[in-house]
Amino acid sequence: MSERTIRLNPRLDPRDYAAAYARDGMVQVPDLLDEASAEWLALALEHDTAWSLALPTAKGGELISPQEMAALGRDELNARVQAALHKGRDGFSFVYLAYPVIKVFLTGQDPGHATHVLIQFFNDTPFIEFAKAVTGETALTKIDAQATWFRPGDFLTLHDDTDQGQRRAAYTLGLSRDWRSDWGGQLMFHDANGDIERGLKPGFNVWTVFKTPRMHSVAPVAGYAGGKRRSITGWLRDDPPVK
Repeated sequence: MSERTIRLNPRLDPRDYAAAYARDGMVQVPDLLDEASAEWLALALEHDTAWSLALPTAKGGELISPQEMAALGRDELNARVQAALHKGRDGFSFVYLAYPVIKVFLTGQDPGHATHVLIQFFNDTPFIEFAKAVTGETALTKIDAQATWFRPGDFLTLHDDTDQGQRRAAYTLGLSRDWRSDWGGQLMFHDANGDIERGLKPGFNVWTVFKTPRMHSVAPVAGYAGGKRRSITGWLRDDPPVK
């Protein structure tokens, strides 16, 4: 088991970001973690992560593990990706790689993985209080997470993260270095007319948090992109305590 820890940037003051969140329903916090923590996460996603393929299904979505991808074969995988592309023409769809942090952590796999340490850090009192202070969501009880990797051609179409009311805000912790805006992969916010209100390029150690529900998407990553669009994503939640 790794003895390493994840630490919040000690220079951050949530009051510096609360007003922008209250006004705009979103804010970006640069350099969320201290440098060593961000570097450890980036290295873990680069070298120590077994990525699954995320695709839509009739009931929502599925993650196809590396072992399952090998068993399906290239032709079947390509057919499923093509089906996801077709689905995206008329509705919600997505294709990207994912690592289900919560599921893997709770089943005891990959002990000591940096993302498992991160999820414990997110759900410890200091960061929960930081998140409450930034968003004004005083009833927050937990933060969930998955790691994502959008490769060239990967995408996430328009949606608003609506659920049964337990998601108070969505977030991304970007782990993409030196990203050029013309490489695509922007987190985009849309107005009622379908116009883009704001587009945020991938960044490194940047925490983007926004109130839900809100219409947003992830632009396809360009085929010529020279970086890797990786991030930790999830929701700030107010689920009642388990009895």
